[in-house]
Amino acid sequence: MSVDPIARDSPTGAFRRLVSRPYARARVVLFPHGGGSASYYRSWAAAVPWDIEFLACQYPGREDRYSEPAPADIQSLAAALANGPPVDGPQLPTILFGHSMGAVVAYEVARRISAAGDPPQGLVVSGHPAPALTRPGRVHLGSDEELVEELRRTEATHRDLLDNPSFIQAFLPVIRSDYRLSETYRALPGPRLNVPVTVLYGDRDPEILPREAEAWSEVTDGPCEVRVFEGGHFYLEEHRDPVVKLLTAHARAASDESAVPWLSAP
Repeated sequence: MSVDPIARDSPTGAFRRLVSRPYARARVVLFPHGGGSASYYRSWAAAVPWDIEFLACQYPGREDRYSEPAPADIQSLAAALANGPPVDGPQLPTILFGHSMGAVVAYEVARRISAAGDPPQGLVVSGHPAPALTRPGRVHLGSDEELVEELRRTEATHRDLLDNPSFIQAFLPVIRSDYRLSETYRALPGPRLNVPVTVLYGDRDPEILPREAEAWSEVTDGPCEVRVFEGGHFYLEEHRDPVVKLLTAHARAASDESAVPWLSAP
């Protein structure tokens, strides 16, 4: 029997099955924020019911992929994630979710697998403007001190870690690279998606305005819903449970639709 190279329990491949769900009827694939890793979603994967599986993407340059080089840009990262070889075995309907940088990674993956004829059953994006309104930036070109201050501002990293010199030395290059990916990302022209899109963001998030959230409707011919939570850029920390519940509901609703060969599992 073939083993799915992007959904196996071993470190090989880009996706991590954080909690086994052998009887899952649908799947949610989670794309981390800049500087984040698959383990950020471990508690999410443990919180979902027995019939839904959460897979988390592991970007190069962190955790068990620490030695791998950073991608050149979001486009090449998404291409590498979307171009997994087909495998044998049961197939599950799939929802893609991404927060912050992960939102545009998930979107670009959705574009590629849709173009290949295997669209996801839905796309949920969080804390990021619509692709056409992505904000350029120069944080990745600043000093280490300036980058740390940006992390404090967005609350992207726990403050005690930012005061730890060993952490800064080990992980700041990865975080800088992710800022580069985010700040230089530009969506290329191409067909619109034809899947439901749900947009989530915090009402005090300085990284996204209401009009930037609503503009996600322009990426799809399907329905687009916007949900607002109390909180800042990392409202997810306070609202994990309702977001997990939302993703679970989306996955269950998709379970009666056609499956996605791109993320089939043995």
